Amino acid sequence: MNIPKEIRSIIEKLEKSGFEAYVVGGPVRDFLLEKMPKDWDVTTNAKPEEIQKVFPESFYNNKFGTVTVINKDAKDESLKNVEITTYRIDVGYSDKRHPDAIKFTPSLEEDLARRDFTVNAMALRIKNQESRIKNYEIIDLFGGREDLKSKIIRAVGDPGARFNEDALRMLRAIRFSSQLGFEIEKNTFKAIQKNNSLLKFISQERIRDEFEKIILSDRAYEGIEFLRVSGLLSFIVPELEKGIGVSQNRHHIYTIYEHLILSLKHCPSKKLEVRLAALFHDIAKPQTKAGIGPDSTFYNHDLVGAKFARKILTRLKFSNKTIEKVSLLVKNHMFYYNVDEVSEAGVRRLIRRTGKENLKDLMDLRIADRLGSGVPKAKPYKLRHLEYLIEKVSKDPVSAKMLKVNGQDIMKILNTKPGPKIGAILKVLLSEVIEEPDKNTKEYLEKRVEELSKLSEEEIKKSEKIIKEKKEEEDLKDKKKFWVK
Repeated sequence: MNIPKEIRSIIEKLEKSGFEAYVVGGPVRDFLLEKMPKDWDVTTNAKPEEIQKVFPESFYNNKFGTVTVINKDAKDESLKNVEITTYRIDVGYSDKRHPDAIKFTPSLEEDLARRDFTVNAMALRIKNQESRIKNYEIIDLFGGREDLKSKIIRAVGDPGARFNEDALRMLRAIRFSSQLGFEIEKNTFKAIQKNNSLLKFISQERIRDEFEKIILSDRAYEGIEFLRVSGLLSFIVPELEKGIGVSQNRHHIYTIYEHLILSLKHCPSKKLEVRLAALFHDIAKPQTKAGIGPDSTFYNHDLVGAKFARKILTRLKFSNKTIEKVSLLVKNHMFYYNVDEVSEAGVRRLIRRTGKENLKDLMDLRIADRLGSGVPKAKPYKLRHLEYLIEKVSKDPVSAKMLKVNGQDIMKILNTKPGPKIGAILKVLLSEVIEEPDKNTKEYLEKRVEELSKLSEEEIKKSEKIIKEKKEEEDLKDKKKFWVK
């Protein structure tokens, strides 16, 4: 591991100008873990105006003493803008997130003491810019290096005081634990449990950012469990707690909550949307449960669950793109497929319903669901056969744009102008072709256009509705078999 030349240059210039300068915080932690830091932060006893004199190519537009130095020639994006912050003391946290005021201090120790966790409260000093051997010194005043070795997240000083200063630190503790595979020190965790209600002062956007990092970590399962035991989950996704202790049926050995977090644990995808869908796919089961014991059923929990997922993700300020994708996956996670029972037309309807681009993610969700149920085989023969069949029918028409006639053709045949009747005819043609792809010929479709043109718009819509309802009834019959199998 080498400290980038841009960082060494910044520290060297500050020191030559008569100031102290250190790499500080998370970059030091990552450096000691032999992980390349995603960004680099520098701290110094130079005041902001003094920093700007040393680095004319910089800007300073905040109240926290942070000057951003611009390195236009840096090849690494993370080094194009490097933040340098003056040693400071934070005064008051009335909003439980940001200091009411700051005071500059000449003491590195006082600056490090205001930080959140010991592993983030270390500084690194470069001893000799020219040396090719180990040429740095770690300033560790709170036992951070030992906690790194012991894999422990520990608050600096009094954990209760740290969390009262910035309530987001409670969530950050669990996020670091999930990302690094560390345990949270006993007194630090007790302080999270005691102060968990302070999370209500934190914006949903900041909560979302930390929650997302937990979901994407290698220990997402443990992260959600830490959230539950700490009491923080009640302030983030209380809907998940509805499944605690709620049994399922004879095909599930776990409670609903256990099944959801185990599905997240075994999710084969690294995509945020798929992992969120794994965590939320059965979230409506407590509300849709009918009966008790091994014969319980959960009809429509997929549809209700999609609404729940949408509500949760909207509350947490996720992007519309993420919300739509997760809702789609949850809504369709109960797709039924058994070899020799579902037709190629049924597979085409699945493709039309979900979009071919989402099928891999839907399959990964099914694998997570299966493994989260304690099933030994993630992908049984029938799912492998489904993949084969998807590939086989992937070129068959599943959308109006794949038909051999389009709206312009229909208007030309009927010698008419654009209108809702054209769209209604296209829907009927597509419904028929999905069931029988061989009908997707210009000759057949033009003939059907002429036949349908003799019907009123309402009659055409009714015709398409009958086809659709008939197929949906077949799908529902299959799905019911699956739900109670």
